[in-house]
Amino acid sequence: MVRQAAVIYARVSTEKSTQHTSLARQKEELKTYANKLNYNIVAIFEDQQSGFDVEREGLLDMLDYMKVNDIKALFIQDETRLGRGNARVAVLHLLQKQGVSVLTLNDAGPISLNEMDTMLLEILAIVEEYQRKLHNAKIRRGMRRAVNNGYRPENNLKNRGNIEGRERIDIPIEEVIKLRTKGFTFEEIATTLRGLGFDVSKATVHRRFKEYQEEHDM
Repeated sequence: MVRQAAVIYARVSTEKSTQHTSLARQKEELKTYANKLNYNIVAIFEDQQSGFDVEREGLLDMLDYMKVNDIKALFIQDETRLGRGNARVAVLHLLQKQGVSVLTLNDAGPISLNEMDTMLLEILAIVEEYQRKLHNAKIRRGMRRAVNNGYRPENNLKNRGNIEGRERIDIPIEEVIKLRTKGFTFEEIATTLRGLGFDVSKATVHRRFKEYQEEHDM
């Protein structure tokens, strides 16, 4: 039977030498617990920092690692290891968005959230959904405004799409400049180009725009 991949996160609040024993104990107990539940621990992250601070190197590395490697299980000693106060809710929300199952020694299984935490996470999910709707509405409005002002992508973008199915590397920088001049954000430009067959990210659009500026001293 193939064991599911998981990671461990351990945290103590200070860098005092007396805390090292607690940190080591957390990791050992969590490895034993994960093995008992037939999980394969592929990485261990730790911090010696206040739980009220979200800018923790171990925590940020863990979130990135889990997202990049599509890890869906996390082992912690108890919910306070993830953070305290608003920081804890923020981390729980990010993990929830990534579809991560959080298992704790304290709960002897999936993390048990109180009624307030559950309500806050539901509210955050609703707010993000409406933010996405507003963002998409802004893009559609911007596109309509550009078309009304004479922008015709079907005429300006040549050879869009790729009949051989390969990813397109080049982007039409002249169209990026036009859309930027019309007030489009880099995210809106990237979304527009993706809709026209160009597989580009906001970062790529921004980088090419900056390169163009440097070459032409805009």
